[in-house]
Amino acid sequence: MDLPTKNSEYHGGGCEKIRYRIRTERLSYKLPRRRVDEYSSWLFRREVTPTAYILKNVTCEARPGEITAVAGPSGAGKTTLLETLAGMIPLSQVTGHVLVNDQPMDAKNFRRVSGYVTQDEALFPLLTVEETLMYSARLRMHGEHERAMSRVKELLKELGLEHVAGLRIGSESSRGISGGEKRRVSIGVDLVHDPDVLLLDEPTSGLDSASALHVALLLKTMATKQGKTILLTIHQPGFRILQLFDQILLLSDGVLLHHGSLHLLEQRLGYAGHTIPRHVNVLEFAIEVTEALFSSIEESEIDDSEVEEPCEFFRTTPIPASNIEENQVFYANTPFKEVLILSQRFSRNIFRTKQLFAARIIQALLAGFVLGTIFMKSADDHDPKRVIFQTRIGFFAFSLTFLLSSTTEGLPIYLQERRILMRETSRGAYRVSSYVISNTLVFLPFLLIVALLYTTPVYWLVGLRREIDGFLYFSLVVWMVILMSNSFVACFSALVPNFITGTTFIAGLMGSFFLFSGYFVTKEDIPRYWIFMHYLSLFKYPFECFMINEYGGERGSHRCLASLGGQCVLHGDKFLVEKGLKESQKWSNLCVMMGFIIGYRLLCFLILWFRTHRTRS
Repeated sequence: MDLPTKNSEYHGGGCEKIRYRIRTERLSYKLPRRRVDEYSSWLFRREVTPTAYILKNVTCEARPGEITAVAGPSGAGKTTLLETLAGMIPLSQVTGHVLVNDQPMDAKNFRRVSGYVTQDEALFPLLTVEETLMYSARLRMHGEHERAMSRVKELLKELGLEHVAGLRIGSESSRGISGGEKRRVSIGVDLVHDPDVLLLDEPTSGLDSASALHVALLLKTMATKQGKTILLTIHQPGFRILQLFDQILLLSDGVLLHHGSLHLLEQRLGYAGHTIPRHVNVLEFAIEVTEALFSSIEESEIDDSEVEEPCEFFRTTPIPASNIEENQVFYANTPFKEVLILSQRFSRNIFRTKQLFAARIIQALLAGFVLGTIFMKSADDHDPKRVIFQTRIGFFAFSLTFLLSSTTEGLPIYLQERRILMRETSRGAYRVSSYVISNTLVFLPFLLIVALLYTTPVYWLVGLRREIDGFLYFSLVVWMVILMSNSFVACFSALVPNFITGTTFIAGLMGSFFLFSGYFVTKEDIPRYWIFMHYLSLFKYPFECFMINEYGGERGSHRCLASLGGQCVLHGDKFLVEKGLKESQKWSNLCVMMGFIIGYRLLCFLILWFRTHRTRS
């Protein structure tokens, strides 16, 4: 289905703008049967339970200028129907037809003229209401910054959010705006590009009666005055909210029991022999008696032909063909502009996350001073009775343990970002590559500050090689170590399902990297079948860089590390030779570390791209 470009604006009484009528014909969807079930049934001769249908031959219609409400008991298939129409469930997995203006729906192109609001609000808690809408507008609208700002101000007034524009969204731990206001913000995020079709999953769920009515009235205004096609799911609507709905779709166990007006539903209940009790609305009572209603459908005298015909106010003619390529996703901004916008948004989230920003900086500074004072005695190179270099090697090993294990606190932030990323990229707001690049660019200066705050006190207190080039190289290695760890966590945050699984895998792999680094077990003593872990270890390369920086070069050949009877028995260069290290590895190891950084970021991109591509397909 090729969709035309929106060239005209709706002025309230004109008919020049094409509107979208969504229709399904005998739509069915079932959970895909797993091959493991088929195998187990053959192997153990067990009978496999037939695959359950979520939707069964659903034929319905959503019209422009109307609110169509999908109702039914829990497990009726309401959200599944909505996700199918929103393109979240691939059409290749359903049977039947989904038509938009009498043409087969192309889910990718349909997303350009539609907005999908999920039940759970995927919002950044530290951004204000105005900032949330502003970033969404800049990412999804063509044109300059002023046009996006004008649209946001108009939307704030339309949603009744002007009085909370400067307040942060908030979360469970930090108080922000109310639940009703948060729900309206979620709606506004998908309204900034002025979609003609709006799909909402239980927009009044969890709200008090006043907030729920406010949201329903807002949707009714959009449908009648702006001509939008609005389809929503509802669980237990109040009487006044129910009066705002034009069409009711009543589902039970995936079967469509009713499609028509509320008055028609009341008539159908009467023909089925049901009397609606006082103080109980029609839809609520119909949900209670869905089984009886289902059994009486065939006996009812009410015919589906009694459903009102589409209004003639809007044109719902077939969509003309255009030069849009099939399955091509169009973005509002160039990749460079996307990176700029996402970097600004991510920077605000980082600097407002006090637990991450302030604690990370204080942690690095305190760790530098504490470790510096603990290993301060190792600065004495003139005591022939002590083997100083062993203490320093222990310091290098502990420093890497601290640096590589202290960046896992970014995992919950990455997981929160992933939820929002999946929603925004599935709607074509921006490219996955732009997100990965912007995320990397924002962390570069932030982690550089963390690295310098750690290395500045610890390097001079421990008494490492007292030359400025040695300090700069040590700081560079620490920065690369933190970037490696951050990229590693970002990669696994794209892969793992939740925080607990992520911390378990990250902690386990970090421990394995430390074990195979060569500090506990030398390379020669590692079994051949485990030698690959030695080369994949994030500890190996910076650990070697620290030792080469400290004991290599011309100064290392004259530096005595151990003496016996007043005679030096081990110089720095000989120590490196014993460890199998060369001076050239000082820079080649940095290249390997850079490869780890790029590799993990690239793997993160591929995982996220696969997730979003699977959603779009």
